[in-house]
Amino acid sequence: MRLSHKLLSALQSSIHRYVPSCPPTRQSDINHLQEFISSSNNLFVLTGAGLSTESGIPDYRSEKVGLYARTNHRPVQHGEFVKNPLARQRYWARNYVGWPQFANLQPNICHDVLSEWERADKVNWLVTQNVDALHAKAGSSRVTELHGCSHRVLCLQCGTKINRAKLQDTFKSHNPTWHYTSDALAPDGDVILTQDQVKDFIVPDCAECGGVLKPEVTFFGDNVCRTVVNSLYERLKVCDSMLVVGSSLFVYSGYRFTLHAAELGLPIAILNIGETRADHLASLKIEAQCGEVLPYIKQENSHGQ
Repeated sequence: MRLSHKLLSALQSSIHRYVPSCPPTRQSDINHLQEFISSSNNLFVLTGAGLSTESGIPDYRSEKVGLYARTNHRPVQHGEFVKNPLARQRYWARNYVGWPQFANLQPNICHDVLSEWERADKVNWLVTQNVDALHAKAGSSRVTELHGCSHRVLCLQCGTKINRAKLQDTFKSHNPTWHYTSDALAPDGDVILTQDQVKDFIVPDCAECGGVLKPEVTFFGDNVCRTVVNSLYERLKVCDSMLVVGSSLFVYSGYRFTLHAAELGLPIAILNIGETRADHLASLKIEAQCGEVLPYIKQENSHGQ
């Protein structure tokens, strides 16, 4: 779907709107991370919302610029979405409006760097807490989307999977006269609309069985599949270090991997603006904008490749 000129201009102006302020990046920080990366041959990388803010996607918790700091809007809870038709109507109406902008967002230089590290066999595996598909767009393939992906939709009854872009046309056919615009993108790709604005929005059911359609995303209040968690623990066992990029690790689903890495005796480096839940576990903590650090790191290995 082609973005209107007005929406494209809003997107371009928002690219760094959601990046929190931080002290100037120091060359010593880059040097220290370079030493860490150079000594790693099988790197386990965990990325969070702080990586995608530089692509124009807001996060939840950043000081002054995160969604919680700017608005009273809160993400839908899993139980509420499943049980309450009005909650689903509200979610899908907001998601329908936000989708064209969200779907057209592109990887930033940090996504590209991590993809290059994978191709050079520097990164053994990458796990992301983000649901924006930007790592895939950048070409990364050794990726686990810990919380799923907004580009896929699942029927909760029959398990049918639907491409989110295709579903947009279905929404449009069910709501030919319903129209709202907003450039206030929320972290998961929806926008902020009032209940009065969404009350006439029609939410289609699954075309196969009439079941409830839900993004293939782990909403707040739901749990990450234990099989996925265990598979990532196995990945950690063959890695020699862990790098956290752009995550406060406030949510346990990501924090658990730093705990496991520490139990395995792996060195941990964290690149994030602001305090994280795992600062006490890190051998290196850098507080800087990801895009001002990662592009300057070379990918040579400790054994001289």
